[in-house]
Amino acid sequence: MTYDFSKLQQKTKETEEWLKAEYFTIRSGRATPAVLDGVKVDSYGVLVSLNQVANITVEDARTLRILAFDPSQGKEIEKAISKGDTGLSISADDKGVRVSFPELTHENREQLKKVVKEKLEQARISLRSERDDVWSGIQKKEKDGDISEDEKFGYKEEMEKIIGDSNEVLDDLTERKEEELMN
Repeated sequence: MTYDFSKLQQKTKETEEWLKAEYFTIRSGRATPAVLDGVKVDSYGVLVSLNQVANITVEDARTLRILAFDPSQGKEIEKAISKGDTGLSISADDKGVRVSFPELTHENREQLKKVVKEKLEQARISLRSERDDVWSGIQKKEKDGDISEDEKFGYKEEMEKIIGDSNEVLDDLTERKEEELMN
């Protein structure tokens, strides 16, 4: 009987994708619409994601242009971005809302590096939890007599390899994000 690692592999991929998405929302001085993914706009009494009430385009390296589907929503969009505490400059004009990304200071970069490290640690905690669950399952199978002790340690090695490979991906993502922040 073999142990099924598909759930573990799926969870490691989900964790990697989660970390990528989290890093994508951390601004690095370049204009990226993902920074506004968490912004909720009051649209006729209902809070909705910004991308559901407006188009977000990159105007230049440090500027986003937000064009509301309904021009009367401009003030609500401006208010929602201001509440988001993103550290971005916001200005409204007759065409829509312009969001400018200020140059990152050394202090800001260091602060963002700390956030990057915190996100990495959250991802690692998730992987450790999955590893513990799988290891418990393997030990239970041995205790129930479904697998031998040798098989148990073989499965443990395979599990550790999957976790190790995923940790390498997480480290690589983190290294690239830190480089991006420092440049």
